[in-house]
Amino acid sequence: MPKGHIEQGETAEQTAMREVAEETGIQGRVLASLGSIDYWFVTEGRRVHKTVHHYLLRYVGGELSDADVEVTEVAWVPLAELNSRLAYADERRLAEVAGRLIEEMAGGDSPSDNTGSQAAFVNAPQQGIGNE
Repeated sequence: MPKGHIEQGETAEQTAMREVAEETGIQGRVLASLGSIDYWFVTEGRRVHKTVHHYLLRYVGGELSDADVEVTEVAWVPLAELNSRLAYADERRLAEVAGRLIEEMAGGDSPSDNTGSQAAFVNAPQQGIGNE
C-alpha cells in the first residue's frame, strides 16, 4: 500500500494521490476518506507515533509500474480477494468500508459480485515523537 510523508503545503489527499502515482504509476482522484489508523513504534530508542490516513481513489490514468525502488510488487486486486491479502485487522476493516462505499457509489450493486471491481488503498502517514 503506497504511503509517504505529507510535504509542506500539501493536504493528506494530495499526498495520497502523489504517493500512488510515484509508487505505482497510476494517477488517481480521491473519492472518499476510509479513516485513519494510529499506532506507536520504537526506533533508535525513541517512541514514534504514526497516524496513517487511508483513501479510496478512482483510477484516472497511467499504467502499473513497480519501477520505484521502495516497491516490490504492484497489482490490481479484485475487491473480493482483498481481505485475504491484507495482514492487519485495521486494514481489513478499511477494506470493508471501501467495499460499502463502492457499493453505494455503484447504486447498490455488490462489489463482490462485480468482477470489474478492483481496489487500491493509499496511506498518507503523519509521524510525531512522543511518550504515550
